[in-house]
Amino acid sequence: MEILVCVKRVPDTAENEIEVNKDGTGIETDDLVYSVNEWDNYAVEEAIQIRDKVGGSVTIVSVGDEESEEVVRREMAMGADNGLLLTDDAFEGSDGKGTATLLKAVVEKGNYDLILTGAQADDGAGQVGGMLATMLDMPYASLVNAIEMLDDKKLKIGREIEGGNQEMSEIELPCVLSIQTGINEPRYVGIRGIRKVASIEIPVYGAGDLGLSADAIGAAGAGVKRLDYFVPELGEGAEMLEGSTEEIVEKLIELLKAKGGIK
Repeated sequence: MEILVCVKRVPDTAENEIEVNKDGTGIETDDLVYSVNEWDNYAVEEAIQIRDKVGGSVTIVSVGDEESEEVVRREMAMGADNGLLLTDDAFEGSDGKGTATLLKAVVEKGNYDLILTGAQADDGAGQVGGMLATMLDMPYASLVNAIEMLDDKKLKIGREIEGGNQEMSEIELPCVLSIQTGINEPRYVGIRGIRKVASIEIPVYGAGDLGLSADAIGAAGAGVKRLDYFVPELGEGAEMLEGSTEEIVEKLIELLKAKGGIK
């Protein structure tokens, strides 16, 4: 099975204090620590486990600047077979559709049975997987937290749905799946693995290599533009209730009654 996993380099919120820059166009990027998007890491681990069961290869692809090569190499050190980096000044300002357009071009250059993305990335939109599937005219499922191979043409998948319920479905290959955290336990990446892939050449594709015109990607092709970043103004402070569970429930009921929430 040939599997393509789409990953993104994002600020590591566990290592950084994120601040909006002075002109409100983005966040302060000086001295930020970056890592692979958490959801994507689960997608890579799942791809590796599937390959180990049925054979084939796992290819990592990332859209970003030259520094995004580090997350491609990290996922290769994790156990992926190949890596691709999509970088070009023309990609700057791409919205979700633009990113999906870039990934579609990569899929069409290869021969993939399964394309995996994380359920969402740092902007929280969760759009690229669904857009990519639509552009490729492939079946799609989001929030996937279980995958079972039925045969070489079909998968059984589990999805997390509203209310904490689980939905089980069958989906035909080739398909696109957006992977939810908790589907597996991503393996530790050691120094030996990082050294092993350090000298491997990673192909880099620009707009010309992908056969894309400038007006289809980047800021020129974006239908959604980010206008402003800001920290919401603080409203009235929250009241923290203390005590045992029973005491907190009683206090909450009294507060709701006092404020007209219940009678």
